[in-house]
Amino acid sequence: MLSVKAGHWSLTGPRERNDDFVGLVEPAFKELESKGLIAVIADGVSGAFAREAAEHCARNILCDYYATPETWPISKALDRLYQVLNRWVISQANTSRERAGMATTLTTLVLRGASYYFAHVGDTRLYVLRKGKARLQRLTTDHVWNRPEMEHVLTRAIGLDPKMSVDFGMGVARVGDVFAMMTDGVWAKITEKDLLALLAQAATPDADLQTCAQRIVETALQLGSQDNASAVVLRVDAVGEDALPSAISTHQLLPPLPLLSVGSTFDGMQIVSVLHRSRSTVLYRVQSGARALVLKSLAPEVADDPLERNAFSHEIWLAKRLNARFFAEAVEPVESASGLYSLSMFHDGRTLAQAGAEDQLFSLSEVLRVAMDLSRALGALHRRSVIHRDVKPENVHLGSDGQLRLLDLGTALSGLDFQGLTPASRVGTPSFLAPELFADGEASARSDLYAWGVTIYWMLTRKFPFGEIEPFQTPRFTAPVPPTRYRPEIPGWFENILLRALSVESAARYETAEELSLNLERGPLSDAPAPKPRPLLTRNRLLMWKLATLSFGLINVILLFVLYGR
Repeated sequence: MLSVKAGHWSLTGPRERNDDFVGLVEPAFKELESKGLIAVIADGVSGAFAREAAEHCARNILCDYYATPETWPISKALDRLYQVLNRWVISQANTSRERAGMATTLTTLVLRGASYYFAHVGDTRLYVLRKGKARLQRLTTDHVWNRPEMEHVLTRAIGLDPKMSVDFGMGVARVGDVFAMMTDGVWAKITEKDLLALLAQAATPDADLQTCAQRIVETALQLGSQDNASAVVLRVDAVGEDALPSAISTHQLLPPLPLLSVGSTFDGMQIVSVLHRSRSTVLYRVQSGARALVLKSLAPEVADDPLERNAFSHEIWLAKRLNARFFAEAVEPVESASGLYSLSMFHDGRTLAQAGAEDQLFSLSEVLRVAMDLSRALGALHRRSVIHRDVKPENVHLGSDGQLRLLDLGTALSGLDFQGLTPASRVGTPSFLAPELFADGEASARSDLYAWGVTIYWMLTRKFPFGEIEPFQTPRFTAPVPPTRYRPEIPGWFENILLRALSVESAARYETAEELSLNLERGPLSDAPAPKPRPLLTRNRLLMWKLATLSFGLINVILLFVLYGR
């Protein structure tokens, strides 16, 4: 488990007030494993409100980082927070003349598992002294003008520019590593040789890190620093494992489940029925006391496949972090689980595929309700940096409680995927795959929205916009058949929204699920135009070249006739 010793020190120096701010949060066990430890240093600039900018930004990073989804990469979480804080500081600077120019530098360090991550703007610095090395490594770059007459004039800071760019970095953290964060009031006066000597003391096991940080700050002031001086020193005493790989490693130790028979008991649960069996998984309805649950396990045929086990472990890990009404609630198995399986709450109802097996078509009101709820479900998923990759009627559940739930995260991608876990790009049901996936393109939010379009099109017509696609096919996509050909009563605005989601070109679709939901909410007032016909060159390149060849041939015949007919 990750273990870090830390110390910090900050002095005003010869100035009237201290505009620096430092902070550190080491959370409890579960959050330490999933989110890590975070340290931050900020140096406010420009006037009476510099301290407010530094303190507000640092405190918000320390608090709000732990509210970001666990499925977000750390760089994404920090970038979102930095951009929000940048907008806040700029808005404050615009409220009065006294606040004009209000800004702050901001450097953030996250230690999680066996890795370090940082985000940085300004001229506060982050160093690392590796165990056994006699060289200090600076991890950040100063964002200042590179001119002698403009020394320490910032080119980047929180509050300086609405289009702020943040530097990010990451690396492997090792036992004995010492990280040091400091403001320019420290590093501008201490040479790296002296700083190396001071940090070497912090590397010893019995060193008091608070005293080390104090010595660094006081040394800078003794050397003539005229600025506030602040430093944070951290030493890694033990590294842990990153949350997702750790979960997968743990699951690898669990034995696979055999096929369970109805009526039998397993880990204190009674097997009520088999809900579904596919090539790779088996779903059972089980009763655990008063609770009806769904137990999911790997099919015995694939239970020893490392990729299948990794993907199943990833699905379990994701399900526990998707706390939203559009997903089945995950339930923790018993502490001494007898094998590898997942549990979730059972909800009465049926999938869209089951509902569509009846002869009666869905009414327009039913389709619109599903279209809206499914777009919101995808929005909840994408905001957590998760791509479903298998949106289809079989994976959309309509509960008897009126709630739509998106099922099966077995092929989902998250921002925390790692090598050996993520399968190839063409994953899912062929008729619901976006055109770019057949060309080995990357799955994205827009490919999920394409699958949303195919699902809603199927609900309306029981057909597929480009015909049913078999697994062995590599289809050619032209223009989808308008759904009004089968259902003339479909409103024009709804057809336009649907056809935009089904655009062959990814860039022509909705960028986000929220944009799609907004257009659905606006209904007849939506801004979805009728899709423009695609140029022949993009629709059928082969036909285009055939026509061009034929045209050149005809021209040559005419020229020959003109030349030799005289």
